[in-house]
Amino acid sequence: MATNTLADLYVEQLKDLYSAEQQILKALPKMVKAANHDELRTAFQTHLAQTREHVARLDHIFEALAKSPMGVTCQGMQGIIEEGGELMKADDADPAVLDAGLISSAQHVEHYEMVGYGSVRTWAQQLGYEEQAGLLRQTLDEEKEIDAILTRLAEQFVV
Repeated sequence: MATNTLADLYVEQLKDLYSAEQQILKALPKMVKAANHDELRTAFQTHLAQTREHVARLDHIFEALAKSPMGVTCQGMQGIIEEGGELMKADDADPAVLDAGLISSAQHVEHYEMVGYGSVRTWAQQLGYEEQAGLLRQTLDEEKEIDAILTRLAEQFVV
């Protein structure tokens, strides 16, 4: 798809985020299982539930735009998730070190999403899509919230 206009770029980046969210839906259950600390598992479970809501919001936006969310693979998220997956393969990892690595991987995911959602939210406003901008702002706020939780966990429980 050619991105000749801001509207084209907006749709293309929404598709990228949709792909990212789909990848996260597959990765989070593995992270829940790998986490050793109860609060970290809970944070990942919360993020999984939020991710389902994020996908539903994106579905709503695509419906309003009369566009399909399909057709883009988020290479950035794919790489971040692959790197995080390497951590979970180590059989002899210290549990606290594994949790620290999982938090780092999850925060890489969050920061990638925050950049993407911040951009599309701004573009939605510029394009006059106020309802969509509100939905994207809600998702952005939730991404920031889970990032803050992960930071707190890293500071409190990881050695």
